[in-house]
Order: sequence, then structure tokens, then C-alpha cells
Amino acid sequence: MLKNPISITAMASISPLGIDPDEIWENYNSNKHFFTKQKEEWVSKLPESSESKIESLSQSNSKYRQLDKTVLYGIFAARQAVKNANWSSSDDFGVNIGSSRGATELFEQYYTDFFTQKNVSVLSSPTTTLGNISSWIAHDLQTQGPTISHSITCSTALHAMLNGIAWLHAGMSDKFLVGGSEAPLTDFTIAQMKALKIYAQGDDSWPCKSLDFSKTENTMILGEGAAMLCLENGTKQNAIAVIKGIGYGTETLKHNVSLSTNAVCFQRSMKMALGQIDTSDIDVIITHTPGTIKGDIAELNAIKKVFGDRIPALTTNKTLIGHSLGASGTLSIEMAILMLKHQKFIEATHLKQESPDRISNILINAVGFGGNAVSLVISL
Repeated sequence: MLKNPISITAMASISPLGIDPDEIWENYNSNKHFFTKQKEEWVSKLPESSESKIESLSQSNSKYRQLDKTVLYGIFAARQAVKNANWSSSDDFGVNIGSSRGATELFEQYYTDFFTQKNVSVLSSPTTTLGNISSWIAHDLQTQGPTISHSITCSTALHAMLNGIAWLHAGMSDKFLVGGSEAPLTDFTIAQMKALKIYAQGDDSWPCKSLDFSKTENTMILGEGAAMLCLENGTKQNAIAVIKGIGYGTETLKHNVSLSTNAVCFQRSMKMALGQIDTSDIDVIITHTPGTIKGDIAELNAIKKVFGDRIPALTTNKTLIGHSLGASGTLSIEMAILMLKHQKFIEATHLKQESPDRISNILINAVGFGGNAVSLVISL
């Protein structure tokens, strides 16, 4: 639990759900998923209208034509978030954007050119480094604040939240832009997930079975997008949500990709985020649950350890838009903020449960390969 709350004064995203908050909320309530087949594999892509905006952004500046989609998605969402918060470049706000994979498509393209033609582009290194994301966003927004990029796999965006909050509490910055961006829908990245035997193979009407605890096969599906949040110290009048608590946890590695049976890292992160908040005050948990058998059950076991017999309503957006890796955490926060605003619970597709009578406090979970978990509690 935070001694001093942090306000989220704006958010913006680009995802398979769209870019406009009203459109995104409508899609959350549409009772349909946003998966299509790409070379016979399930993926969750941006709609054509959003892709055209990214193409326009790419063509708007000769330097931007050399950037990977991960960077362009981040720039697009960051521009709108800062505009919504009424920040200006003179505010010298900090920027911390994460990505699990970084410039995936561009890196693969450069490697293919080298492998087939023994040719290396002049820009192959600067345009594929992980720091490329935050540095280009800071350049685009003309801020002189601290600029940080990192990858902590699938919990990356929430680790950006952790870092931004630490800078604000330390008094080293007054405002921080945080988030995650990911464009992983490449043949090699999907092949990597398939090699782990966690990718969805079926043709069910709802192919990602996140929060279906009776499934007999793994059903993770990759998605793409970016989501950005503007953070400020204290409780601001223009806050769209307030962060009450945030926590983190790690656990000893037993396998490169798996959690322990009871997800010890999640137990630690949730307990830290809750602090003095009573578990009965949490109305909803937005789970990480990527749609894998072991991952989903491990997180449920951790929730039972922390919350006992009284488990809050559980939900996820992965049955709709898949797993956007490093961007997934802030897309979950967006889902939480929309539920708080509209006071409506978005039901989990594969889990029958009672909807909460109120939505005052929501806990959001994210975890990455290797057991790096982050949890946070937000409210209005």
C-alpha cells in the first residue's frame, strides 16, 4: 500500500479494441473476440483503421520510416496520453516505456538481410536497441526528463509503473509517462511460442481459454498494441484513477518459463500491493492468466492463498485480444479504469461467477518469464 497515492491523470492506447475510449468500451461489451488467422495461426491484430494511422505516422517524418512498429505504436499512444493530460514539453516529464521483445519485426528483417545477402544496414543497431522506444517517444514529445527503457518480459509495463512511482516518490520528477508497447506478430516470434507448446492450436469459437480452469490444452495467443499512462504525485482533481498500492515479487527459478504451483511471486506481489487494504475491499482482480494450463491455475492458487474463501470477481481481456506481452499490463489497467468509470463488470468469457455489487477497488496482476510479478490496486 502506498503511503502517498499516485494519480493517473490520463491514458491512451492502440490495440485490437481500437483507439477511442468509447469504441474500446463498446468492444469490451460486444461479446466477441478480436482474433483472426495469420498464416494459419491465431493472432490479435490492430484494426485496419488503426493500421492506417500508424502508416501515416511512419510517413510523416523521414526518420520515422526507419522505426519498428513497436516504437510507432508507442509514439502514437504517448502523444494522445500527454495531450489528454494537458502536459507540455516544458514540464520535463519522465518517460519509462517497456517492451518484452523490442523491435521484433525490424530485427528479424535485418537479420534475414544479413543471413541471405551478408548485408548490414547502417541503422540496424540504433533502430533495434530496446532503448530505442523511450528515446524516440521522448524525442517526439520534446521532453527533457529522464528516459528509460527496459524489458522484464510480460510484466514489463507494470514494472514501468513501479519505476515511475519510485521517481515521483523520490522527488526526482513531478510527472512520469509510463507504459508498454509490443508488435510481436512475426513468424519467428509465433514459432518460439509454439516451440514452448503454449500456443493455441484449436479452432474453437473462443480460441483463447484464459480463466478456463478445466481446459486440457494451452491456448495462449499473441496480440499487439501499446498503452500509456500519465502519473502525477498525490490525488489530483483531474485524476481518472488513483493508485493505492503496488507490489512486486520474484521466486526461485525451477524452469525458464514456468511459475511454481502456487505462484509464490504473485503471493508476494499481491500482499505487498494490498498492504493495510483489507482483502474484502477488493472487488475485482484482472488476472494475468495467459491461457496456459499451468500458468492460469498457478495464479488462481496464489489468489486463494492471499484471499482465502472470499475471492473477488476475476476477469481478463486475453480472451478478447490475446497476450500483448510487454504491453499487456497497461492494457489491463485501461480495462480496470473503464470498469471503474462505467461501474460495470466485464465478465470473464470462460468463468461463471457472480458480478460484484460495486466496483471501488481493482487489483491488476502481471508476471513475466522467470517469475517476475507485479500487482497494483487502483480506485477512483
